[in-house]
Formats: sequence, C-alpha cells, structure tokens
Amino acid sequence: MFLFRKRPEMPNPAEALPGRPTPLRTAETHFVNGNPLKGPYPPGIETIVLGLGCFWGAERRFWQLPEGVFATAVGYVGGYTPNPTYEEVCTGQTGHNEVVLVAFDPALLPLESVLRIFFESHDPTQGLRQGNDVGTQYRSGIYTNGPAQEATARAVRAAYAEALRQRGFPDVTTEIKPLEHFYFAEGYHQQYLAKNPGGYCGLGGTGVSCPVGTGVAA
Repeated sequence: MFLFRKRPEMPNPAEALPGRPTPLRTAETHFVNGNPLKGPYPPGIETIVLGLGCFWGAERRFWQLPEGVFATAVGYVGGYTPNPTYEEVCTGQTGHNEVVLVAFDPALLPLESVLRIFFESHDPTQGLRQGNDVGTQYRSGIYTNGPAQEATARAVRAAYAEALRQRGFPDVTTEIKPLEHFYFAEGYHQQYLAKNPGGYCGLGGTGVSCPVGTGVAA
C-alpha cells in the first residue's frame, strides 16, 4: 500500500524551527588537504556556495579537482533556522539547502569553470529534488558574494538553460541569491566520502555540456 507524502515546499518563516544561538561544532581542518576549513584563506582566494543535491557527493566533486581549490566545506544556507542540525534540515522545516562552500583561486580556476562543473554535475531542472533525494534541502542553488559573482552566475545559468532547452529539458530551477549566512555542518559531514569511501553519493548530471568555462576539464 502506497503512503501519500506531502509535496515538498518551502516552510513559512513563522513556522520554521527555532534553531539555536551558537554554531555547531565542526572540523578545524580539511580532512583531505589539511587546509583550514573556516579560514583565514590566503590572499586571492574567493568563495562561493553551491547547492546541487546531497552535499557529500557535491563536496567531493570539487575537492577532487586537480588544481585551484584551496578548501571545501559542507553546510546549510537559504533558510530561516539559525545554526540548524542535519536532522532539523531534513525535516524540511528550516528552509535550508544542503550546500558546499568552495574556496578557490580564480587565477587557476575561474568562476565560470566552477559554475560549469556545478551545472554539469547535477540536474538543475528538478526543483526541490535531485533524483531519488526529495526535499527542500536538495534544490539547485548558487549563493554569491558580491555583484560580480551574481552577474557571472546569472550569465552562466542563462547559457546552460538555453543548452538544456535545445535538448528538450524543462526550465532551469536554480536559485541565485546573495549569501547571507553559511552555517557549517557537523564535523562528521565534512569530507564525508573521504572518511567513508563506500558512502552513498547520488550526484548525477544531465549529460549536456555547459557552453562556458571550458578551460578546465570536467
């Protein structure tokens, strides 16, 4: 017998879980490369925050790049609950998205290339889900630092949306918003698939190439 599920939808801010005033404990350094997880980052390093489904696989996609990435970290953004736990985010009552913070050197890895990898690594047309992962925390999102990043993100999204449209895909649902608060996830989530190589990773793209940022191999 099939059970009826409530369709995933963003919560009302007034109904969101209350959270807590203090940050969760997390790792101090990156498990793979030993760099500081929260910074300070070296001069010239930029950061951007990306949501593309389960954050375990999303983070691994970026730390595995051959050059240009100083650090990655997983966390929660885009919702209403301060300092949420993973369990709270999974209820759908925080409004937060599972995301990866990418600290990168634009001289080695331009933002356009970061965003090309982002778009090609998931299906940005699925709304509040990625494959079998369903919920508000699995939505496609780009959370920017400053107007230059926002302009680049909008241009890349438009280019990829057109490429997908020509292949018969529906509209892109990727949200682009200025980053307000990045809440670091619990320590055991950081670089999870490096610590647990057999762990679940549901990351998968559309098979359509993004027509920008082709100077870096996917």
